[in-house]
Amino acid sequence: MKIVIADTNLVPLRADLEEGLPAGSEVRWLDPRDLPAVEAAVAGADVLVSARCRATVAAAGTSLRLVHAVSAGVDGIDVGALPAGTIVANTFHHEDSIAEYVVAAAVLLRRGFLAQDAALRADRWASPAYDPGLPWTHSLAAATVGFVGFGHIGSRAWECLRLFGPRGAAVTRRGGVDAAARGLEWAGTTADLGALLDEADVVLVSAPLTPETRGMIGAAELARMKRSAVLVNVGRGPLVEEKALYAALRDGDIAGAAIDVWYGYPGAGAVAAPSELPFRDLPNVLMTPHSSGVTRQTFAGRALDVAANIRRLAAGERLVNVVAVA
Repeated sequence: MKIVIADTNLVPLRADLEEGLPAGSEVRWLDPRDLPAVEAAVAGADVLVSARCRATVAAAGTSLRLVHAVSAGVDGIDVGALPAGTIVANTFHHEDSIAEYVVAAAVLLRRGFLAQDAALRADRWASPAYDPGLPWTHSLAAATVGFVGFGHIGSRAWECLRLFGPRGAAVTRRGGVDAAARGLEWAGTTADLGALLDEADVVLVSAPLTPETRGMIGAAELARMKRSAVLVNVGRGPLVEEKALYAALRDGDIAGAAIDVWYGYPGAGAVAAPSELPFRDLPNVLMTPHSSGVTRQTFAGRALDVAANIRRLAAGERLVNVVAVA
């Protein structure tokens, strides 16, 4: 079996992944940014492991039977350009690491640790224990957490957050979340988004990005949030309208935000502005480079999934995590 792997996240796990592949596999490792090399390599290949498969790559891969993303998202794969019958699969394993991020970000923002860190670097002890004029901060036990999306990420984050004793509510596109079974106060559809924003102290955004969800949280929605509330976005940047979010944070309409998903990404290399707006100048924002799920544990699990699916393909067995068939 001829396999092309064009995903730099798997390079540190190369030995583990190759050990799990079918005996006799011919494996080529390529930089996904070297498009001509990828196009040349997929000619005659059975499997492409990559987050991206553009039309030119798909056209070159006339023998492809499987394109496997090393992530949940497959938006970088041009399914329509693939040979008929090609299977497209994905993998997850990021929910535990992202749940850790959500808990850390919610605590950091709600307890005011960003401001306290900045103040102490200037020798000022910004705590009501030393400055009685400052307000007390609040623990998660006193919070209501609102989930915009309640899939792998939202549900796992709630399992972790519940240990601190908050209330929870969730809205999803289809509805159907069993609130009682999940320990939530209530659950509804995105038609109930306004009600969720009215009461939430922490808003976790983890919905998928679709034409319907793009900009689902804009100026009107942010205006419904409490001034003391914080927002954590680990879904996709454009779920929250960029200019409205910046204005709400700048003007103190919401207390803070942890932003892990952005409006601009590097085309190559590791340097690019995440937004045209100066979020970096705001003291109430935790900025991270789409790294909430990026841990060795996440990609070790994904490598095992990829290898297992390739073994299934070789054995003529049914694959798991199939997203589409061309």
